[in-house]
Amino acid sequence: MWQQIYDPLESPYLSALAAAFPILFFLFALTVLKLKGLNAAIGTLAISIVLSFVVIDMPLGKILGAAIFGILSGLWPIGYIVLMAVWLYKLAVKSGKFDVIRASIATISDDQRIQVILIAFCFGAFLEGVAGFGVPIAICAALLVELGFKPIKSAMLCLLANAASGAYGAIGIPVLVGAHLGEVDLAHMSVMMIAIVQLSTLFIPLVLILVLDGFRGVRETWPVLLLIGILFSALQTLTLYCLGPELTDIVAPLVSMATLALFMQFWQPKRIYREDGAPAVSAQRWSLSAVIEAWSPFYILTGVILLWSLPQFKRLFASDGLFAATVLKLPIPLLHMQVEEMPPIAPAAHALPAVWNVALISAPGTAILLAVVITILLSPKLSPSEALNQLKVTVRELWKPLIMISLVMAVAYIANFSGASSSIGLGLAQTGRIFPLIAPLIGWCGVFITGSVVNSNTLFAQLQAVTATQIGISESLLVAANTSGGVMAKLISPQSIAIAAAAVGQVGRESDIMRTTLAFSFALLVYVCLWTFVLSFVV
Repeated sequence: MWQQIYDPLESPYLSALAAAFPILFFLFALTVLKLKGLNAAIGTLAISIVLSFVVIDMPLGKILGAAIFGILSGLWPIGYIVLMAVWLYKLAVKSGKFDVIRASIATISDDQRIQVILIAFCFGAFLEGVAGFGVPIAICAALLVELGFKPIKSAMLCLLANAASGAYGAIGIPVLVGAHLGEVDLAHMSVMMIAIVQLSTLFIPLVLILVLDGFRGVRETWPVLLLIGILFSALQTLTLYCLGPELTDIVAPLVSMATLALFMQFWQPKRIYREDGAPAVSAQRWSLSAVIEAWSPFYILTGVILLWSLPQFKRLFASDGLFAATVLKLPIPLLHMQVEEMPPIAPAAHALPAVWNVALISAPGTAILLAVVITILLSPKLSPSEALNQLKVTVRELWKPLIMISLVMAVAYIANFSGASSSIGLGLAQTGRIFPLIAPLIGWCGVFITGSVVNSNTLFAQLQAVTATQIGISESLLVAANTSGGVMAKLISPQSIAIAAAAVGQVGRESDIMRTTLAFSFALLVYVCLWTFVLSFVV
């Protein structure tokens, strides 16, 4: 048994700085050194291993166990989800459905600024609400490329749009996990999420158009930006307050998409904006049945994932469920129950489980696979051999980003099991009453390391709540700040960047994508930090 050491340098600040060094190196490698994502991930993993062994004094066997655990988790379920999502998209292209999809979007508006609001902002938020795990970025970025947007710009726009929906994720899980592990009232935390996040959500459509077409674009599309910004944020607020986080990213996007489609029947910008090189708008108008068939891969995907998300379905795969045997539980040698988490991160010392759960049926990737099978069966132009060939193409294109994701997950698991992630949190928690100003930074670091708001809340929700009690402010506020700050890191988290690069066919250009979103991530983080600090004096 090895006990985590949170202050190996006998200074909370120095220990936190040392623990954050792999994060700083990864950012430096992509933005300054301009390394390819895979090379940056390899270097970051090497630094994490050396840091854990030399500075934190973690046994080498346990470091390697954590790395293997991270790599396996990167392949399943994350890699499985991404592979299936991109395969589904490629099948939609191969079947010829995208000609109809492009034309159906043009019936709403030929203006590509409106198309970005419809696809990246509204449809992306809906996919975040039903699927999460990188699916909205993969599918929507690929859709924008098909509509004529440049690949890097498509990736950037979808990553930026995710700032409006990433806090609530698939069926509200990030908020639910934060409230549970932080031991705060869910309704009170939901109110704090409204106070912190929803103000920034109002302006995300405006920022998207500002990036795409500058102030001129904002002046020419302001009715849409005002309508969708207010409607989307207001519906998220009402849903969160009245119903809870589960439907926050489902109700708002659906109503916003329908409202936008209706509004565009009565109003269009005087100047139609088209990207350079965008395909000409087809004059052909398709029947309603053809449009429904063309969009079928995506609403089939939505329906299947919603089924997979139902509590009744999930109970079938619980330890006492009917299909419990389909969930393989594989303990990681040298790591499982061999590392103890210590106070103040945990109420009492306890051993950490390290079990790789391979959910053969209940995994979200299997839900997407089922959507793929149904799509093949309903597409006369797709033969099984053509579908399998598209899978081979997808694997060829994705193997590098999937390895990158797995290596980054190895870094995350080493940080978690070595206690390095906790060292960062504890170092920042030493700031006392000024802590609310930097509480979102802890969530930001958590998501940058793990790629997931859920995982960040798993790591730090309790730390945020305990620190809030010690300095005499609202526990719900700081747990919400952890969640809100984490969302802003999704714009540049290595996993998100790798998924975006793969989806738009730009593997190896991860550094280019990160440089386009880095400033926005920092700006949104600064907003969350300052606003949380102000709120700490009010609530």
